[in-house]
Amino acid sequence: MKMREFILGDLVVGVPENIGPRVLKIALKETPDKNLFNILPDAGVETPDGFWHIYGGHRLWSSPEAMPRSYSMDNEPVKIDAGKEYIRIYGNTEIQNNIQKEIEIRKKGKRQLCVIHRIKNTGRWNIKLACWALSIMRAGGFAIIPIRRGRKGLLPDRRLSLWPYTDLSDRRLILERDFIFLKQDTDAKSPMKIGTMAYPYWTAYWVDGQLFVKSFIQKEGEYPDFGCSVEAYTSSAFLELETVGPLREIEPGGYIEHTEIWEIKKVPVLVPSSRDFKRLGSIV
Repeated sequence: MKMREFILGDLVVGVPENIGPRVLKIALKETPDKNLFNILPDAGVETPDGFWHIYGGHRLWSSPEAMPRSYSMDNEPVKIDAGKEYIRIYGNTEIQNNIQKEIEIRKKGKRQLCVIHRIKNTGRWNIKLACWALSIMRAGGFAIIPIRRGRKGLLPDRRLSLWPYTDLSDRRLILERDFIFLKQDTDAKSPMKIGTMAYPYWTAYWVDGQLFVKSFIQKEGEYPDFGCSVEAYTSSAFLELETVGPLREIEPGGYIEHTEIWEIKKVPVLVPSSRDFKRLGSIV
């Protein structure tokens, strides 16, 4: 995969030219070879339209997931427009889905990026979907999802979404009062996924002394997958850190947006426990 590298603040961003829209690399400028994203050039799944490559890195999908709609091919060259403090990646129109995807990356701070995901309706009638931002992280770390409690009361204030292959007894999953932790294990025999409405509005992944934080703008509305704003999926090869926007009906020519704020923090040692995580103080 042919990739162009850009420097935005203290971060290195790698964008492929011949597939996408994708982001295949995110690293600190001082350690440019330490890519926090996982690259998987040969992995994928057969679909009615052919073999879909997962490629790795960060991508934009439409939710809820469906075969073959979600797995629309993105293996053609894309248009990239870049300036001193921004990158825009324009995907090709998905003719069968009547949508076109775009990822815009803007410098926000020295180690922060504003990542705007857009899906445009290129068809002739309204469509209903949500932006779904998925980051495939390098192996050997763990995801953190905050589920802080609300005020005291008699009614439930949190929920979990479980997939057919979710096993709550899986040792990779750690449920605590204010956090969900999901570990990536290269020896795992089966996949694992969990989702929730995160609060506060961020999720993170720790690996090799660095913490990758994705905060997002929470909007009112109906959310896919029984009301999820954050989901995490893992297999023996990688962990996928996902945020989801609300479902919206898009008129012809209209578009929806979902914004994430990316940040890399140096955290030499961290274990998946609330006590250890809280010593870091405020994350976002």
